[in-house]
Amino acid sequence: MNTSSRQQAYDRGHTIFSPDGRLYQVEYAREAVERGSPSVGVVTSEGVVLAARKRVRSPLLEPDSVEKIHRVDDHLAVATAGHAADARQLVDAARKRCQQHRLQYGEPITVSVLASDLADHIQEQTQSGGTRPYGAAVLVGGVDPGPGPSPDPSPNPDSSPTSDNRSADGTESEHERESVTDRTAQPALYEVDPGGTFYGWRGTAIGDGTAEIRSFLETELGGSDSSETQALTRDHGLSIALDALATTAADDRPLSPTTVTARVLGPEPESESSSEQSTPVGDDELERVLDALE
Repeated sequence: MNTSSRQQAYDRGHTIFSPDGRLYQVEYAREAVERGSPSVGVVTSEGVVLAARKRVRSPLLEPDSVEKIHRVDDHLAVATAGHAADARQLVDAARKRCQQHRLQYGEPITVSVLASDLADHIQEQTQSGGTRPYGAAVLVGGVDPGPGPSPDPSPNPDSSPTSDNRSADGTESEHERESVTDRTAQPALYEVDPGGTFYGWRGTAIGDGTAEIRSFLETELGGSDSSETQALTRDHGLSIALDALATTAADDRPLSPTTVTARVLGPEPESESSSEQSTPVGDDELERVLDALE
């Protein structure tokens, strides 16, 4: 049996390894991701920026109907690349997992746990008969609450043991409120690929032109020096993400608010609500940043 016929035989199933240790169907799924329009994630000191280029095939197409970045929880969002229908199923799976975690544990799921659970779900499709691998990859970005301030080891001896940190009128004390709200945000970004593996990144991309975008991000984010991320602001992170997408944009189709979408994960400086952790970037701000890049 020649090499081409042997490869064709192992092509027919994704549950069987080839003699050289490859799963061809999984590799083909990765090729489907490479054909999709790119999505970029950048970790900043204030949160995570997700940006994606939308493929608008016709001037008659409604750009808002092309979704590349999806909110899955108050503090989490995913950006996709590859087969759109497969990506939609993964978004639904992520949302269900977030809901299940809240119901079971009474707290929001962390970014790493969601990425791990999605990777497990995707990996099952690579070893179960009667299915095929997902032809999509996702970037999971979000902000986890920090541990918060440590409790005071020396309580006030004058306080009543039954006061439960509450004032005389039954309201929470200032110290108790700080222990809940005064927390340091922990931004995180993970990539989950069609093989079911996931990795944490300070900046990465999926989809078409991934190599060029990652090379650009390595230059902009200082290689292995994490201090660059610690000093990166929200606006600078958005500018880097859009500039990275511009490296793969065709000259005859430059980036515009119609072909680009972005979302910021993290508290908004202008927002009075500390629970607002996921904000889409408006067209006006996108146009302003894109004009500054030219």
